[in-house]
Amino acid sequence: MNATTRLGLLGLALALSACSVLESDKIDYKSARKGATLEVPPDLSQLSADTRYTVPGGAASAVAFEAGQKAKPVGPNTAPSTIGDVRIERDGNQRWLVIDRPAEKLWDPVRDFWLESGFVFTTDNSELGILETDWAENRAKIPQDIIRSSIGKLFDGLYSTGERDKFRTRLERNAKGGTNLFVSHRGMVEVYSSQQKDATMWQPRPVDPELEAEFLRRMMVKLGVSEEQSKAAAASAQAAPLAATAKVANVNGVPAIQMDEGFDRAWRRVGLSLDRTGFTVEDRNRTEGVYYVRYVAPNANKKEQGFFSKLFSGSPDAVPPLKYRVTVRSEGSQSTVSVLNATGAPEASTNAERILRVLADDMK
Repeated sequence: MNATTRLGLLGLALALSACSVLESDKIDYKSARKGATLEVPPDLSQLSADTRYTVPGGAASAVAFEAGQKAKPVGPNTAPSTIGDVRIERDGNQRWLVIDRPAEKLWDPVRDFWLESGFVFTTDNSELGILETDWAENRAKIPQDIIRSSIGKLFDGLYSTGERDKFRTRLERNAKGGTNLFVSHRGMVEVYSSQQKDATMWQPRPVDPELEAEFLRRMMVKLGVSEEQSKAAAASAQAAPLAATAKVANVNGVPAIQMDEGFDRAWRRVGLSLDRTGFTVEDRNRTEGVYYVRYVAPNANKKEQGFFSKLFSGSPDAVPPLKYRVTVRSEGSQSTVSVLNATGAPEASTNAERILRVLADDMK
């Protein structure tokens, strides 16, 4: 075989490998860690400028979050699709499953689903109905060229997408005795932090509603729906309505979000926004319209800690989390979302306004 022939075959192999990457739409996650890890309560402070070897942390920035938001799809009203006892519904850019089974019977298969998908958990709380994965990388995004195919498996750590994802699953009992299942996504991307490009940092990237939808579809398969039926159900829920405006205003001397919608929809939107923006939800009471959350306020007087230093509560620079209640109050088709302190008194602080603005940004 002459040199020209060898070069031709090499070019053909490269072309075929490129086509396979372009034509495939795979999800192949690999957790950044091999076991359960400590997780700090997310705050709204600026993300730390960690090195490329640091797993992205749980902080969220109102400015960065707003800058990273995608345009939300617009279309007609919610489109449900039922197969057996599983139904997928959509409202705006939010999708969820409605399953005619009690949450207790769903916990184990849902938990197994994430483990089988390559994730490990940082939160695994059946009493709250919350599963949260560690940061993981979608290895399917790495181009499968001839070099990668030849030596990639031997030196897998040399390849990285520069992106990490984590997912929170929340199971909530509904009024009919079944379960509403929500999957929310958070993403980080590695970017250069200096003009010399000799250091990097992690910063938030936009929430991906389509990625949330794909995991909901796969969850349907885990719960007994066929692959073909799950794809048909997901396709039938493609139309998206225009979400009602969520605006921050001053109500009786305290900041609040005003929404032109009733309690059910407002409660759902607030819950998913809390999940997407990374708040630690300690408990919730739908009857009273209360989410109990933890929040770490940014400390302007001290240097921002790195992610791993935050894992140790004894660190002198660690900022203790504050406990708040995010409440949803409704009258007819109008709802108000506000923040109360740990004792249940209205909160008019900068922290309260910051929390509400981050939630409102996600609900736009």
